[in-house]
Amino acid sequence: MYAILDIETTGGKFNEEGITEIAIYKFDGHEVVDQFISLVNPEREIQPFVVNLTGINSNMLRTAPKFYEVAKRIVEMTENCIIVAHNSEFDYRILRTEFSRLGFEFKRKTLCTVELAKEIMPEQESYSLGKLTRALGIPVTDRHRASGDAIATVKLFKLLLAKDLKKQIIQDAVKAEPKYQMATNLKSIIDDLPAITGVYYLHDTYGKIIYIGKSRNIRNRVNQHFTNPKSKKLQNQVAAVTYEATGNELVALLKENAEIKQNKPALNRTSRRNLFTYALYSFKDENGYINLKLDAADGRKKAITTFSNKQSGKQFLYKAVEDFKLCPKLVGLDTAKTSCFKYSINECEGACIQEESPESYNLKIQELIANSNYENQNLIIIDKGRALNEHSVTLIENGVFKGFGYYDLNFQITNKKILESIITPMDNNRESQHIIHSYLRKNKQVKIVKLTE
Repeated sequence: MYAILDIETTGGKFNEEGITEIAIYKFDGHEVVDQFISLVNPEREIQPFVVNLTGINSNMLRTAPKFYEVAKRIVEMTENCIIVAHNSEFDYRILRTEFSRLGFEFKRKTLCTVELAKEIMPEQESYSLGKLTRALGIPVTDRHRASGDAIATVKLFKLLLAKDLKKQIIQDAVKAEPKYQMATNLKSIIDDLPAITGVYYLHDTYGKIIYIGKSRNIRNRVNQHFTNPKSKKLQNQVAAVTYEATGNELVALLKENAEIKQNKPALNRTSRRNLFTYALYSFKDENGYINLKLDAADGRKKAITTFSNKQSGKQFLYKAVEDFKLCPKLVGLDTAKTSCFKYSINECEGACIQEESPESYNLKIQELIANSNYENQNLIIIDKGRALNEHSVTLIENGVFKGFGYYDLNFQITNKKILESIITPMDNNRESQHIIHSYLRKNKQVKIVKLTE
């Protein structure tokens, strides 16, 4: 659990500042579950430059509660939480100073979103909250007020969690959080999991990730792990389960693939399997016709698209024959010596016996190939997000998969620089290409937008 906060102060000499406003959002890694926002009477003068910056003046604070009146609520909101702030060293110092004046020692673990952003997004030009959120397309209201800056930090932190492929933030939180340390049985773990699409992480007693999986129903899938008699090794090692919602299966598949490669969990290695075993290739025969061939996947050869198994490849070809009026013989579905069966029933235009010209037939094959992959294309794949006001976006540049991210529906992703900033960068490997091709074949309703310079 995280307590994401922002504090406005009077300004002045080091360790003599007083709090004028505080906002705390309790964040469980997925959504805000509690909040506390209050002006605070600092019982001291506010520096003029601070008044100009925040708009908070002495008249506004005259009837506001003093710090000792809100101290108990701050303790409750931050108890058993990691404090997260943009430049957390400043906010944590101010809080400790105020509590020290009351004779109370305030100690919490902290995370700084400035330091996290520098580590996870080293390409950014500036790490000030205003410039960073603007570069990432994060909407901010009430800038330099505690609530506005704190909720912007929540959104920034959520983005950093998604971009953290090494899952270091989650693993550190698991080690620190008492609720994980107190988990006594697997059933209590399952009860806290949602029935949503996403990626889940199984942790050992040290917080280390030992297994990564994806599911359209995380709770059911983890329950299967915990009740399968063949999974005793896994069951004996699990101390906690965390998860990340993805909103759709494409992002879940891509995220699972990338994070398994990045983290190399011990129990994933034992169950590693190829995502695809067959691929579709093309070649030109002696008569000038482009033929298609379904064959075992070979990384040395350039494939049009890939399939999980031979049967799914054949189903693709049968549909392609119908949709593009192709010759079954020239796609490997008919082994006749002369004309194919479809020619005899007037459903093939005769490419198998050179009645249809190579030029005419090859245009249809080229259309199929263009529809089956995104080679040399610049496009984004838009799908469901993690919430109603959000969409996911998967970026393809010049036929290369760049990564995925999320954007608010109120925000138009027309700026390419902002689009690249919200993307979690990922490798364009054979597995990610297969995942995207396969998903687009099965989900025709997904929106694809071609990008122009």
